[in-house]
Amino acid sequence: MATPRQHRYEARLVWTGASQGPTKGYASYSREYEVTFAGKPVMRGSADPTFKGDASLHNPEELLVAALSSCHCLSYLALAALAGIQVTAYEDAATGTMAETGGAGRFTDVVLRPKVTIAAAMDAEKARGLHEKAHEVCFIAASVNFPVRCEPVIVVGGA
Repeated sequence: MATPRQHRYEARLVWTGASQGPTKGYASYSREYEVTFAGKPVMRGSADPTFKGDASLHNPEELLVAALSSCHCLSYLALAALAGIQVTAYEDAATGTMAETGGAGRFTDVVLRPKVTIAAAMDAEKARGLHEKAHEVCFIAASVNFPVRCEPVIVVGGA
């Protein structure tokens, strides 16, 4: 049996909210943090506003939905290129639902709604079918323990 290839990803998180004071009370401390990735711009984040975070910054829940959406997109585009399907545009209006019970929360599902435009001479059904395969090969979708559904729309005739 072949040894699986391993890939390593690193991120460094620093709670920058500490500069505004310690965690003296739940309502009073800053939820701001920065994440750095080697050689890339710093990403600023916070908690969701529901949990006393800064609404102007990205929160972990949004980033999870974005990770699933972008992984599906990149998987789909690769499969389309390999299948000879010319994609001329791709956009997704992804949503995630989190249920909170007794102070703990978990995602119950994410729905991807990719709108894919393909060149006029392309096979729309073949393009639609690639979404199922993209879901199967998406590393992020394979790593979560909740359903990730895909409701694609294929538009034929994009320039």
